[in-house]
Amino acid sequence: MSDCLFCKIVEGKIPAQKVYEDEDILAFKDISPIRPVHVLVIPKKHITSLATAGAEDVLVLGKILAKANEIAVSQGSPDGFRVIINTGRVGQQEVPHLHVHIVGGPDPVGPMLKRI
Repeated sequence: MSDCLFCKIVEGKIPAQKVYEDEDILAFKDISPIRPVHVLVIPKKHITSLATAGAEDVLVLGKILAKANEIAVSQGSPDGFRVIINTGRVGQQEVPHLHVHIVGGPDPVGPMLKRI
């Protein structure tokens, strides 16, 4: 997608602090981190959101999750981490390119949300 921020990062048109890359996925530090470790992992192929992912995307989605621990540990979160995928308006997805947040650090991440 020509106007997608994350596609431009994949293409090298916008710089990013890369922490992992292979033929299918790219991981880079979030520019506005909420935790000491905050990395975004994206498929290089443009997938708008988890809601639009299809059967053809199963392998790349699995690869992202399979690499999450390696990425978290390499960035300083060896004792655990949280994986977050914001999807659509209700999920407060800000960039319309599927991305996984890996957040962690030396201290516990804390509770998810207040119960209703």
